[in-house]
Amino acid sequence: MISSYKVPTASERKIPLVIHCFLLILILKKTITIERYAELHFFMLGALTSTLIALILAFFKRRVSLHMIGISGLTIFVIGLNLHDQISYTIAIALLVLMNGIIASSRLALGDHSERQLILGSLIGALPQMLLLYLWL
Repeated sequence: MISSYKVPTASERKIPLVIHCFLLILILKKTITIERYAELHFFMLGALTSTLIALILAFFKRRVSLHMIGISGLTIFVIGLNLHDQISYTIAIALLVLMNGIIASSRLALGDHSERQLILGSLIGALPQMLLLYLWL
């Protein structure tokens, strides 16, 4: 049970994050295999890694911005696609960077996260994607 739709405590995030991990594992095993969709497989693997890190932090009673994890991971993935496909995704990348700022600003304005939680969320979303770029580029 959660106390509000904002999921204010780290312990309330555990069950949703565990469910998310299982769903990502199911997707990686059954549909988005490395043989069929290598790029998307590594994106989902990065998302799973970020989710596991957020889950571990929840067990230590630490909150991070899950919104920032998602948008920063997607931004790095699109930058990787830009490098991989040798096609210019400049507009998409610019919009994603803008969305990073809008989401971070809105989370601060609503008082849902501190600056530290937003920065940590961005790093947790971006670093696994950056590390996995070397495997599929």
